[in-house]
Amino acid sequence: MDISAIRKDYTIKSLDISDVNVNPIIQFKAWFEEAVIAQVLEVNAMTVSTIGLDGAPNARILLLKGIDTGFVFFTNYSSEKGKELENHSLASLTFFWPELERQVRIRGKIEKVSAEESDLYFFSRPIGSQIGAWVSPQSQVIESRADLNHRLTVFEKQFTENSISRPPHWGGYRLLPNTIEFWQGRPSRLHDRIKYVQKGDNWEIVRLAP
Repeated sequence: MDISAIRKDYTIKSLDISDVNVNPIIQFKAWFEEAVIAQVLEVNAMTVSTIGLDGAPNARILLLKGIDTGFVFFTNYSSEKGKELENHSLASLTFFWPELERQVRIRGKIEKVSAEESDLYFFSRPIGSQIGAWVSPQSQVIESRADLNHRLTVFEKQFTENSISRPPHWGGYRLLPNTIEFWQGRPSRLHDRIKYVQKGDNWEIVRLAP
């Protein structure tokens, strides 16, 4: 298989500074709604990139769960990513919606959401997912799948929908953006790239070469 021969020409849409909202979060919401309408697979899936404890970049796929002043996701605070964010609060998010030939890159500072926000989302999840947050010592070495299944059995006996609580090591983060780039695929690899850069309370909007 010749991987170098794999290519796709992008022809669906275009993007210009005159097309976008002055606020990048409003622009993101508009693109996100288009992606939902287009039935993009796992539309809220995003790559979350952090700075590892060794100083090297580290990335994984998570699900976006809210958009307000920033971009909200939930995880185990004791996980690898949680420890990395505790050590270095800068991170980036990347969305790719191939059905629309679009990508969005977001960089900014991470903060924890309030306990109330974490509770609200935690108790909206299915009971199995709630119990799973207690079961998994995320990112830690475990003996086997059987060990994980045993922990599941223990916590299923301990908790019911009426008695379960949110684990203290589980909750949300909000990425507050300082740069957001919208990428629209175009023919001949001459893609459209519109970048927002935060300048105080305002946003500077520029076009980047592809």
